[in-house]
Amino acid sequence: MRRLLPLALLATLSACGMQPLYSSGTQGAVATTLGDVSVAPIQGRAGWLVRNALDDRLDALGGGTSRFQLQVVLDDQITGFGLLANDQVTRERRTLRARYQLVEAATGEVVLDATAASDAGIDIVSSEYATIAAENRALENLSLEIADQIVTRLSLFAREVAPAQ
Repeated sequence: MRRLLPLALLATLSACGMQPLYSSGTQGAVATTLGDVSVAPIQGRAGWLVRNALDDRLDALGGGTSRFQLQVVLDDQITGFGLLANDQVTRERRTLRARYQLVEAATGEVVLDATAASDAGIDIVSSEYATIAAENRALENLSLEIADQIVTRLSLFAREVAPAQ
């Protein structure tokens, strides 16, 4: 009886309807769609970081035509919220938000309009250099996180439209 229980559980898993996102590897519908995405220039230092991260993720699958263009607008904010009695800030939160649109190059139609956001806490220390370094490192990490969120959402979009193609 104990041996049959794992087999019964495995049989129920096969009927759950879950499918791998990147099935068929680089020849699959998701990978080929992601490979057809070019990233438009993004303003600012955060934009440069996000665009590089997106290019790293999408170019690995690409090499095809640019059927889609990804347009991204970023909002980068640093907010102080830990205060001492003398109104000195002791903690900051850096928030990076992205509104992105996937535009079909041939028609100019927006086929996906979504947002991504992430934030990080930063301790303010007595060394101004250390604080600036922490703020910069937070921006680098947030840029990678935003790029991952965007690529994941694009992958889901590609899987949804793949049967229609």
